[in-house]
Amino acid sequence: MKKILVVDDEPDITTSVRNGLERKGFEVHTHNDPLKALENFKPDVYDLMLIDIRMPKMSGFELYREIKKKNEGKTKICFFTAFEVYYEEFRKMFPNLEVKCFIRKPITINDLVTHINSELERK
Repeated sequence: MKKILVVDDEPDITTSVRNGLERKGFEVHTHNDPLKALENFKPDVYDLMLIDIRMPKMSGFELYREIKKKNEGKTKICFFTAFEVYYEEFRKMFPNLEVKCFIRKPITINDLVTHINSELERK
């Protein structure tokens, strides 16, 4: 069973994503506070992280940078946003990384599963 960590400051989103992904066979852990997610993060536990970009206290990009230090880049990352894609901002912060998984909210669970599965299959 693939393990997914969802970090989004909106409890409604984390609850609905967790419920939908669990029905599709994933094990899902959620956090609504990026600082708590970082504090509780354990390396080599998750197959993929789904991180909201705009959150109070710490942006998704900042969370990604800190988790990367703890996990040496092993966990796959998809950024989740209701806003325009922040790919250019991301490239400025991480010029050497090839993260291309940006998922726009709202999204159906079936489409989310498709994105997640294609990211998990990517080498």
